[in-house]
Amino acid sequence: MNHSLRKFLLGCVISTASLLTACGGGGSSDTSTPNPPQGSMRVFLTDAPACGFDAVNITVSKVRVHQSASANENDAGWADITLNPPRKINLLNLVNGTLEDLGLTPLPAGHYTQLRLVLVANSTATPLANSVVVTGGIETAIDTPSAVQSGIKLTNEFDVAANTQVDFTLDFDACKSVVTRGNGSFSLKPVISIVPMVVSGGITGFVSTSLAASKPAITAQLNGVIVKSTVPDPVTGAFTLGPIVQSATASTYNVVITADGRATYVVSGVQVTAKANTVLSTSASPINLAVSTMSAVSGTILPLAAQGTARATQSFAAGPTVTIKYQGVDLITAVYSLNLPTAAPMLGVYGTGTLPIVVTAQTALAGKYTAEATATGYVTQSAAVDITSGNVVKNFVLVQ
Repeated sequence: MNHSLRKFLLGCVISTASLLTACGGGGSSDTSTPNPPQGSMRVFLTDAPACGFDAVNITVSKVRVHQSASANENDAGWADITLNPPRKINLLNLVNGTLEDLGLTPLPAGHYTQLRLVLVANSTATPLANSVVVTGGIETAIDTPSAVQSGIKLTNEFDVAANTQVDFTLDFDACKSVVTRGNGSFSLKPVISIVPMVVSGGITGFVSTSLAASKPAITAQLNGVIVKSTVPDPVTGAFTLGPIVQSATASTYNVVITADGRATYVVSGVQVTAKANTVLSTSASPINLAVSTMSAVSGTILPLAAQGTARATQSFAAGPTVTIKYQGVDLITAVYSLNLPTAAPMLGVYGTGTLPIVVTAQTALAGKYTAEATATGYVTQSAAVDITSGNVVKNFVLVQ
């Protein structure tokens, strides 16, 4: 996906909010009236960067849409967007605003409530349809749930009006979706969000190219929840966080930049405007991060069946709470480990957007974090930790 198409998607006016089809053609849904009013839907795929992988591959066979949120895969009324042949996509190529176009299909005008992303299952015929390459390693198959064959269910309501096109991006979070199993194998637990392009914008900027070896990562967050993440171009330091939704309740975000051996850098109150980019820094004055020692917060999150997630947060006085690192536990050992800077984080406020943004060291937060354990169906647990003197072990036992 080239720069001009990314610019077009963020910069042009698109009527309605959107989604799906593929080069191989599309299907049609059942209708009760002849020649109903028609609209159309286009779907794109994008990704957040994955932790510790050189590649995360999925093979997409189709996207499906239905007007009923409770419809199962065998019910009538589905409109299918079929990729023929199925397309193997390395999600890690889809960062910094790069989008994979899954296609366009006509749809009868109306209200739609369910989308499904259908993947090809790993089999003897396609053993590496869905796979990962650990950094410096070889391609390894990912264990996939049966839902990939019937379609990963994405509940989302949207309207298709006559003579209009709706465009959606499926944001597949590879880092959250691939979990380890302690024996060199991996499982796929798909985490996908749906972003309507008509109300989306972006956040762009540059980080210093001297950070390239430190594996920098940039996230946009809302109330401590990561809504979009990316990695900068290793040669230029340029980054793009997008698409990100602008809405009445989510018009400003906190941008968090982390890197190995570096202090955390936070800019609060970053505005997002539909069909536009908000600039945080320029190539002439890129963002740099101060050097820091690192220590780890590690332990276990039990019970194993909870398949918990660990994260470390920091809360700024009269400012935001942000996530610094997160990790799903190993599915066999229940172990997690979060490597964190001991130096004080830097905080700036976007304000009027005057560049460069002034940041100051938050010395009271140096080495101090809240460690948190979460799992679906369990009560969240948290504890204050201080890593200024070295590594800290914190075990959690979740209860329902």
